[in-house]
Amino acid sequence: MSWTCCLDETDVQEYVGKVLGTGYIVADVTKMHGGAQKVVYKIHCRNGFACVLYVWDLTKNYFQEEITNERVHERSFGGHSFETNNRWLRNHGISTPALYDLHTRQDRYPFDYALVECIEGQKAEAYFQDPDQRARDEVLERIGSMIERMHANHRQSYGKPDQSGNQRERCHLVQLENAKEQLSYIVLHNESIRKNHNRLLTVLHELESRIDSRKRYGFIHGELGPDHVLVTDRLEPYLIDIEGAQFFDIEHEHTFLELRFGKHYRYFQQNGLDPNRMLFYRLHHYISLTSGGLKLLHRGFPDQVFASNLADYHARNTLRFMEEWQLDN
Repeated sequence: MSWTCCLDETDVQEYVGKVLGTGYIVADVTKMHGGAQKVVYKIHCRNGFACVLYVWDLTKNYFQEEITNERVHERSFGGHSFETNNRWLRNHGISTPALYDLHTRQDRYPFDYALVECIEGQKAEAYFQDPDQRARDEVLERIGSMIERMHANHRQSYGKPDQSGNQRERCHLVQLENAKEQLSYIVLHNESIRKNHNRLLTVLHELESRIDSRKRYGFIHGELGPDHVLVTDRLEPYLIDIEGAQFFDIEHEHTFLELRFGKHYRYFQQNGLDPNRMLFYRLHHYISLTSGGLKLLHRGFPDQVFASNLADYHARNTLRFMEEWQLDN
């Protein structure tokens, strides 16, 4: 038996048996390649069954400081956010792995953990270069249809499905403050951004000033890149890493999709998006991803080359956006 897990072997077996039944004997537990927000393990049982163990251990999170300082309505970490969004998505016909059980008592471990359905397949990005044009079209069209259905669910207030919606400010103002906060971190480590800090603030505020009031928000994933969609052998897409999903401006999602899917974004294009919000959120993403890359770099993220390239690439995007926007305005 091979084990790579932050839970004790006996506790894992006891948990699996309690949730799935005594016939499910754990054969091995292996750590999967995960992101920066939670630790993910694949559990193989002797009867051939496989499932996934999610562990929301804040000490293993590369954005621990930011999560600790989050306001409640922005919370996008932990078992509660996952459970809430998992239920909402599945109730609305949006495919995401089933939640078998969520353990939140923190009686033995100081973190939430959960057993989740194992979806066998590849991440959507594997189909970008698929030599089978029909398979590539099918996958991306299905993802596009799923996104459209998800965004078509509307509410008059932004936030999580279980929140009352009594926010005092418009949702893009939350992202304005976030962009300013991320810039304050970037200027400590990037000279080019530091030299243009005031210009960037001016552009941010000008873009924000052009955004009209709105009371119609769609349900978005919040960080929907091709690595957050699993595709089965039947070409069925499943959303993963759903903790940050909420009702919000769908332009926030579309600018992120545009960024992460590149030329394949054409499968997701939609009429009626607010061009002013699109501009604002594009710059916000560039700034946020620059800061995120730097934080991963400074906090020991295993793939330091990825973190460095992420920060450098989006720092260049940030400065190019600023120059082009000022030339046009």
